[in-house]
Amino acid sequence: MTSIGIFFGTDSGTTRLIAKKIARSLVARIGEHVVAKPVNINRVDVNRLLQHDALILGTPTYGKGVLPGRDSRNTESSWLEFLPQLADADFSGKRIALYGLGDQEEYPDHFADAIRDLHDAFTARGATPVGGCDIDGYEFNCSRAVIDGRFIGLVLDQHLQHLLTDERIERWLDEIVPALTGETAGRQQANG
Repeated sequence: MTSIGIFFGTDSGTTRLIAKKIARSLVARIGEHVVAKPVNINRVDVNRLLQHDALILGTPTYGKGVLPGRDSRNTESSWLEFLPQLADADFSGKRIALYGLGDQEEYPDHFADAIRDLHDAFTARGATPVGGCDIDGYEFNCSRAVIDGRFIGLVLDQHLQHLLTDERIERWLDEIVPALTGETAGRQQANG
């Protein structure tokens, strides 16, 4: 049975609240026996992530495209301190889905950039990314989180578009749940 871990970095707590929303919706869809309780990345080590078949990883973007951590003036350690621990880790066979928070108005040239850092760090160690979201409905100039005209994960702007958050989460989960749980592969084998 697939195990899904949810890990996030945060300072203000907004990314944690989104992790809880995602977890509640996942539990309603696939059951609490599959979905682990969301955990702040500063409370775990790499082995905890490796215990899961699939991961949902979340981060805000601070300033001009920076991950949270002490160097980005957070009060606690976060992704900046965690990522170096990945140096010798092998995430081959692990599926990852990413979500990120950004501010289109204050940082239109670096909107939600930080999820790209998570994407690159985990895919460089063998993880397979799943899901994304369309850029339609957002107003920004540039984002490293866009590949081939699409965000590489769920992107949320809690400052300007908080009323769209729940709908965006549900649409994203519609896309990623089959991939995270392995249903997509099972359906392809059955149809093949």
